[in-house]
Amino acid sequence: MPIGAPVRWRSSRADRARIIPEDPQITEVPGLKSTLVKVISLLIISPIFLVVLSGCSSASSGLGNLPMASMDGMPDGVKSAPPVVQQAYQYAAANPDMMKQIPCYCGCGDIGHTSNYSCYVSGADANGRIAYDSHALGCSICVDITQDVMRLSKQGKAPPEIKTYIDQTYSQYGPSNMP
Repeated sequence: MPIGAPVRWRSSRADRARIIPEDPQITEVPGLKSTLVKVISLLIISPIFLVVLSGCSSASSGLGNLPMASMDGMPDGVKSAPPVVQQAYQYAAANPDMMKQIPCYCGCGDIGHTSNYSCYVSGADANGRIAYDSHALGCSICVDITQDVMRLSKQGKAPPEIKTYIDQTYSQYGPSNMP
């Protein structure tokens, strides 16, 4: 057969019946009903699921009634840090009494830190204005310890219980920075 010549389709009546039904009225497509039910169910359930899920994804979700300092007075490095780091700085600044009782195990005792609080706050002036330490911006151990303190505080644990948990969990990473 030469190139470009028309090709003749040879088929039987049975082949054509499978491709083009004799009856022009199609009453049911197999599987269409179950597919429609699935699509409609998905359209109804998806928005509900997204609303519930969006309530769980907030950066501050799960913080409950924990005292947190405002981000307004934080250094730019903290403001541009990941939310978990921001929360750790906010909690440490707002809870000095708790955080001064909690050790850090990242090795920061070598730079003069005396508690997990020292990883975030280097001091305060006579007016109570806080001077922030940038150490915790780059230290996941400091932030993890603070996140655990936040979680345990929210569960109603007392400072000695929280300190015991931190000691048991983090002492494998280095020496305590508390005497």
